[in-house]
Amino acid sequence: MSQPKVIVLGGCGVVGTACTRTLANDDTFKEVIIGDIDLDKAEKLAEQLGEKVSAVKVDANDKESIRSAIKGTDMVVNCVGPYYKFEKIILPVVIEEKINYVDVNDDTGATYDALDMDEAAKEAGITALIGMGSSPGVTNLLAHYAATDLLGECDSIDMFHTHGGEPSEGPGVIGHRFYCMSNPVPVFLDGEEKLVDPMDSESLEEDVEFINLEGKYHVYPYPHPEPITMPKYIEDIKRVTNKGNVLPEEYYELTRNVFAAGLDSKEPVNVKGTQITPYDFAISYLIQEREKILEETNFGKAKGCVKIVVKGRKKRTNEERTYIFSLVSEGVGEGKGLGEGTGTPAAFGAILVQQGKVDAKGVIPPEGGVNAMDFLQLMRTTYKIGKGDEESKSPLIFESIDGEGNVKRMEF
Repeated sequence: MSQPKVIVLGGCGVVGTACTRTLANDDTFKEVIIGDIDLDKAEKLAEQLGEKVSAVKVDANDKESIRSAIKGTDMVVNCVGPYYKFEKIILPVVIEEKINYVDVNDDTGATYDALDMDEAAKEAGITALIGMGSSPGVTNLLAHYAATDLLGECDSIDMFHTHGGEPSEGPGVIGHRFYCMSNPVPVFLDGEEKLVDPMDSESLEEDVEFINLEGKYHVYPYPHPEPITMPKYIEDIKRVTNKGNVLPEEYYELTRNVFAAGLDSKEPVNVKGTQITPYDFAISYLIQEREKILEETNFGKAKGCVKIVVKGRKKRTNEERTYIFSLVSEGVGEGKGLGEGTGTPAAFGAILVQQGKVDAKGVIPPEGGVNAMDFLQLMRTTYKIGKGDEESKSPLIFESIDGEGNVKRMEF
């Protein structure tokens, strides 16, 4: 009997911990390895999670360190960000070692980099499942399911997300936002991929309601991969967009203003004889101000929502129909927020690939090979959904709206 082994790179970070914990609690893999630059932290988490979990030090900047860590494993789950830096370092090594792979890559540049490795992955005979988080990830699966299984013709897919209030927010998270604000945002409009300047996007911004949050939230075009990959898998679709913000909104507006002022620069400035990098100042300032804003707004525990709106015409009847999926953070555990919502789907992706339920080879996005019903069944099992009053509520709420505006709502 084979003893399947998985390594989670970055496995004791915020996202990686959720992924590692899910894999440790599932029987698919007999051994779970935490690969991280912080070996002490990785070993402490491994000790918490039990005998099947171990730890190894990995430097994601060093290809040979990566190669040494992943040798002999059956699956690599990559939770090391930012992906615009590490995807092109890690994925080629995984392909060379011919090991199946899953990540939560949410960077557009890194998505193009990964897709360029498709032929190499096919030649290696592996499945490299990219963007298997919340958005991208769950968004792709649910939107594709609605567009192809429920609708005969799909006109548009619009994805919205808002989240915030995690217990801590490190420099990497803010640095990723600066990266997003400094690069064109891909959108798919009128049947064509287009690029939008993120700081000049007023015509595409809008105010959106989320099912679990009071009021409306101002969302901006967001540089996530769905508008790049989804049109390849949905025939004749006219629009795919991804828009979002960060909570509290006052904090996200401050982040945008700091970026607009040029404080993302890494060129040192002489301040009274001391060389200070604007970027380092901006990161420290935003971390400090975030704590003040959370307190001033009485924000409370982490919360958020991903909303997926799919419009078109039903199969057979050709009736106009809108389907809305809302994936609420509170459903995956009160106060857990973004890390849980991103890391757990990555673990599900690894489990499904290992179980042979994702058989496509090459570099594929979630909609390219993962069955949404298989994913939802794992979600039900993991969160113990729908088995009595004592069990968890579903984090996924589904709404069907007909042409006259009548709404039917259910939990998946």
